Amino acid sequence: RGLAAGSVPPVLEAGTAAPIMTGAMLPAGAAAVVPIERAEPAQFYSAADREGGEVSVVLPRGIPDGQFVRRAGSDLGEGDVALRAGSLLGAAQLGLLAACGVGSVSVRPRFRVLLLSTGDEVAEPGTTLAPGTIYDANTTLLEAALREAGADVARHRLVGDDPAVLRDALAAIPAGSTNLVLSTGGISQGAYEVVKQALADSSVEFSSVAMQPGGPQAHGTISGVPFLGFPGNPVSAIVSFEMFLRPALRRLTGVPAPRLRLQAVLAEDLVSPEAKHQVRRGLYRDGAVVLVGGPGSHLLHALAASNCLVHVPEGVASLRAGDRVEVTLLGPVPDEPFATEDVPAPDHAGTG
Repeated sequence: RGLAAGSVPPVLEAGTAAPIMTGAMLPAGAAAVVPIERAEPAQFYSAADREGGEVSVVLPRGIPDGQFVRRAGSDLGEGDVALRAGSLLGAAQLGLLAACGVGSVSVRPRFRVLLLSTGDEVAEPGTTLAPGTIYDANTTLLEAALREAGADVARHRLVGDDPAVLRDALAAIPAGSTNLVLSTGGISQGAYEVVKQALADSSVEFSSVAMQPGGPQAHGTISGVPFLGFPGNPVSAIVSFEMFLRPALRRLTGVPAPRLRLQAVLAEDLVSPEAKHQVRRGLYRDGAVVLVGGPGSHLLHALAASNCLVHVPEGVASLRAGDRVEVTLLGPVPDEPFATEDVPAPDHAGTG
């Protein structure tokens, strides 16, 4: 009889062999497994063949003991640590736990973020726009980025430009419900900077970093909860996330994986404010990068068509086609190469 997986086989007597299926338990007395292709005949006997009496098989000489046998404990020995506390649970780790018979484990909760957008001019997507309003892209944009980075996100209702309303909304956040409050808009130098006004008497600091886009920033705590304020323009908000919050989440939680940074040949000239680190959007492939859209912080269509951020460091006022730049990959690289004429040879040096 063949030895099927999932059953306990009888003892194998000396001088005999038995057909065995992949994954079956090796019977006591067996020394090795021989592939059927190396046996004579090179196929298993049928049930009808075996009904006619004993059947025989010729095996090659010199088969070493233990050939094609997976010993118990060869992957993980008794008493070995399967996963250490603090391990990130991906597909491989969950598969290992299942193979060890572990049905459930205690885990730390995902990092929780409360996300809110401010401004009288923003409206919920799917509603009818009133004159002078735009749809709120920031909440969806940052929620998707945060979830991709492994965070749990709660969306707050849109908050207008009334500081008292915003203060009440922040005061109503239940204790222990979130690890971070992240707002967009209302932190710059305008006449109606609602976040700045609402938190004027708090410990939150409002400052500007030498970066374009994404200069205005806010950080501090509200009732002991960490708070970050990003600019209101959507590209400024996502660049702020990529430059500051995403790396911080990795330091705090171990996820997400770091973005891949590469050197690329610039396909066109560009200018940059010399006193700032400029972050442009680009399309990278074949070692080259083409800029997508201009430096404006409202160009969401260009962002959606990009797969990388292009970094122009502080102190550089211009770069020429053919110069090398650093890019941060955000998405997949297209299979189709650039046209040869679109990518100059890297033989120029940047100025600045």
